[in-house]
Amino acid sequence: MGLVSFEFAALLTVLLLVYYLLPVRHRWRVLLVGSYLFYLANSAGMTVFLLVTTVTTFCAGRRLGRINEETRNYLAASQGKGARKEYKQSQQRRKRRVVLAAVLCNIGLLVALKYTGFLFESANALLQAIGIGGRLPDIGWLLPLGISFYTLQAVGYVIDIYRGKYEPDQNLAQYMLFVSFFPQMIQGPISRHDQLAHQLYEGHVFDYRRVTTGAQLVLWGLIKKFVLAERLAVVANGVFDNYLNYAGLSMLIGAAVYGVQVYADFSGGMDLVGGIAQLFGIEITENFARPYFARSLEEFWRRWHITLGAWMRDYVFYPVSLSKTFARLGKRTKTYFGAQTGKRIPTFLAMFLTFLLVGVWHGAEWKYVAYGIWNASIISSSILLQPVYGRLADACHIKRESPLWRLICMVRTFCLVSLGRFFARGTSLHAALVMLKSAFTVWNPEVLTNGTFLFPIGLLLQDWLVILFMVLLLLAVGLWQERGICLREVIAGQRLPVRWAVYVAGVLLLVLFGMYGPDYEAASFVYQQF
Repeated sequence: MGLVSFEFAALLTVLLLVYYLLPVRHRWRVLLVGSYLFYLANSAGMTVFLLVTTVTTFCAGRRLGRINEETRNYLAASQGKGARKEYKQSQQRRKRRVVLAAVLCNIGLLVALKYTGFLFESANALLQAIGIGGRLPDIGWLLPLGISFYTLQAVGYVIDIYRGKYEPDQNLAQYMLFVSFFPQMIQGPISRHDQLAHQLYEGHVFDYRRVTTGAQLVLWGLIKKFVLAERLAVVANGVFDNYLNYAGLSMLIGAAVYGVQVYADFSGGMDLVGGIAQLFGIEITENFARPYFARSLEEFWRRWHITLGAWMRDYVFYPVSLSKTFARLGKRTKTYFGAQTGKRIPTFLAMFLTFLLVGVWHGAEWKYVAYGIWNASIISSSILLQPVYGRLADACHIKRESPLWRLICMVRTFCLVSLGRFFARGTSLHAALVMLKSAFTVWNPEVLTNGTFLFPIGLLLQDWLVILFMVLLLLAVGLWQERGICLREVIAGQRLPVRWAVYVAGVLLLVLFGMYGPDYEAASFVYQQF
């Protein structure tokens, strides 16, 4: 039961009716039942793993909450500084043990299910390369739906309680809803407890404007998915799945097209998820902020898959880069490499570790390791060379805030991101490297004019015209949003005939130009596989 199916539409309709008919205090129970019905319909045999994560992190949170309360009570009653300090250190050790147990249990479960096959395969390749006999078994386990998302969400909850950010949940059933909320189960976002949980638990009254804006967001997500992303998928799949049949400029076009496809697909999915949540009166965390308007790769990652980046920043990068071990490392590197370079080395090492984890979070393949290294390398080198870029810009009398220079920076960032797509989408690391080599060693601009690329790949002229229209529409909407203009609010402020003209135009765009039908199998959302 995907988010785009008649079965899901029926389930959603029933849930909405029951949700708004029940008393407000019971409405969270409708969401809980709906979430588990959705999960059972998609991954019934794997529900035990969802329950393990839910129960272990709930118990860890309760335990940490009790330790925090004990600490507060003792410190309020105790007068001696020495005793207070010793007690706080003792309690901190207890909390670390609880967090460590919860993290090892749940991250260990994710690693075991998602990466064991990859680790065994890599070990077998290494054993074969060094001439050692024996072979580890081939393992290919099915993954529970959403495990990469709900595991990080639940672990983040435990760490936040450890840090004293908020009090733990006391109701297991409500916490089950927080972990399993059905719209975000397939592809996120990775929500924070203090942002989402209270919205789920408190129940919401029917708000016509909120429901209509949610429906608009659902429609916009479906348009991005079925009108644009599905067409671009034909091109991207044609190039990446048959890369030996293409060369040179065709490779670069395929990578750029895949970048736009995955944006339309993933952000369209997020619009769909956000719109569904709004139908119930719930606002979920924004996961995209017009990433292709970014002027650097660093800024791109602050705008792309925001909740994953924020999770890695708060729970990996900052703890590692600010740790005592990295502080000692920084002192040593300053001694050997000088103050300026030495102080950056620990930060760059933490960045490489973070992006390595971002890469392998996407999948258990070496290409994702390379994807993480690529992003970390570009960002760290850009930071190191920033003074050089500044001097060059001053020497060339470049106005860095001019529209032309901003556009050049955005195009440059898009090109860097597109090169990284070879690793993200390539069928393997070897294929990605072959495609990269071909892209820069074969010069064949004639593929744009002789028809050998644009039409044999599976799209007609009208399809390319639809793609052009949709890309221009996305750019226009993005420009409005960059200026702080919410198009849905603008539409809502218009007269009734104007509003309905826009709604009908959107529905017609989806119905007439969407790629769907009885003989057409739409691809699943790209990030569903992660």
